[in-house]
Amino acid sequence: MRKDAKGRTHFKIIFVGSSLAGKTTLLKYLHDQVDGLVKGGLTSIADPSGRTVYFDYSPFSATNNVLFDVYTVAGQRRHRDQRKMMLRAVDGIVFVADSNPEMKQDNIEAAQELKEFMGTKLGTEIPMVIVLNKRDLENKMDREEMLRDLGFIKDTLAINTIATKGVGVKQAFQAVSREIIMRTIYSKQAA
Repeated sequence: MRKDAKGRTHFKIIFVGSSLAGKTTLLKYLHDQVDGLVKGGLTSIADPSGRTVYFDYSPFSATNNVLFDVYTVAGQRRHRDQRKMMLRAVDGIVFVADSNPEMKQDNIEAAQELKEFMGTKLGTEIPMVIVLNKRDLENKMDREEMLRDLGFIKDTLAINTIATKGVGVKQAFQAVSREIIMRTIYSKQAA
């Protein structure tokens, strides 16, 4: 969380997960298709094939005083250090898992890396929502098996999505942003 020169509060949300899980597609759908949010421009840094090279970014606000700076991070293994740097000062995480059975090990590795980077703060001090994307695949992995394989805190909210069609996209964003706001309010009241 940070304040800008106009006194607005900014919260940083990162979409993280394995390569090609749908992080950029989720952000683009949120930016282009979801009503009810004031949106800034969408910045995307991608290679010629369309794969994210560094990050994608767009600011969103529901009020004049609160903004959500939403980023995706590249999922390829070679971008590990970039992911670690982007996760600094994060206020909320959307972990995107690919429902394709061929991506099972990639999902597990991305989850393990996130747990390594965030430690005990993940899901406790830093809210997280799990997105199980590509749920329209005929051969999709079983939901409970995916959640077990990822190994996150048991009561972490998991939402089924189909990013290309917008299914669950707004719900995932609302869930993580609501958790961020609630934790901020309650931590101020406790202080």
